[in-house]
Amino acid sequence: MGKTYENITPELREFIERQRMFFVATAPLEARGHVNVSPKGLDSLRVMGEKRVAYLDLTGSGNETSAHLEENGRITLMFCAFAGDPKILRLYGRGRTILAGADGWVALASHFELRPGARQIIVVDVERVQTSCGFGVPVYEFQADREMLPAWAAKKGRDGIAKYQREKNAASIDGLPTTLGNAMTRG
Repeated sequence: MGKTYENITPELREFIERQRMFFVATAPLEARGHVNVSPKGLDSLRVMGEKRVAYLDLTGSGNETSAHLEENGRITLMFCAFAGDPKILRLYGRGRTILAGADGWVALASHFELRPGARQIIVVDVERVQTSCGFGVPVYEFQADREMLPAWAAKKGRDGIAKYQREKNAASIDGLPTTLGNAMTRG
């Protein structure tokens, strides 16, 4: 049923690229801290190599992933087949947040459609690749991407998004600073 790989094989890359949604999980080191799991979509993930993926992260209600990566770097991405043969794929690794204007941003950003509200790119250096059966995952039919988040960001405009990020994305719900929050403090 399940199998462990040392890297992202061509077959697993094809599987990843077919998925319309994936999940990101991170956690703080503090045992009482909140574990975070976030669904992602909108064609935001790219396989950069056998041991690296990156995704464009849009402004949202929180920024837990960045805070947890800033603290400890641990991250897991999970992909589920909701159509076709059942499969679950997890990428375990170390992640980092790249902000606009930081070293590496231009090269990474060229791989994505920079939608309104794009706040950072999360890069994951993959340490473990693992599949499992997915027999318990229901079958769903994709209908469409929801364009509400980019539309919300476009309506807010650049200044509105910057204000929102200062107010809502500078720290985690547990008070850990995000990469964005640290950049605001330094800048």
